Amino acid sequence: MARRLLPVDVDFVRSAPVRLVFVRQIAASPESVFHALAEEVADWPQWFSAVALARPTGDGTGREIRLRGGTRVAETVLVAKGPEVYAYRIDETNAPGVRALVEEWRLTPAGTGTRVQWTFAADGPPPLRAVLRLARPGLGRAFCNAVAALDRRLTR
Repeated sequence: MARRLLPVDVDFVRSAPVRLVFVRQIAASPESVFHALAEEVADWPQWFSAVALARPTGDGTGREIRLRGGTRVAETVLVAKGPEVYAYRIDETNAPGVRALVEEWRLTPAGTGTRVQWTFAADGPPPLRAVLRLARPGLGRAFCNAVAALDRRLTR
């Protein structure tokens, strides 16, 4: 990996210069969604099409992720409080421009299912911030498609 990012904490999701928040309600329970996010890391490529490889590192305190297209990241899990929140920080990446990035998944009971909220919080130079804001629709589609696939996987 080429670049080390800033070691921000989970509070960064509320203060980041770029905060993209996406929400979707699904039928699966918060417990099963949390289990898939935090415990079955290696299975992420089966439901999140942007992910080519995912594996836990450091006895589950970190993750190695490879995205389709060649982006690689090393992450630290910041919060794994089941079945409510799972958050991680990108520590190293080969992607240019990013200074800090945290992703947070919040799970709230919604009837018999779950309200899934994903916050993508980032910092970088102004051109990167602009690109990330323009990428909002694509990231939103990726999130919706991934969560729908996860729901199908968990409710069959």
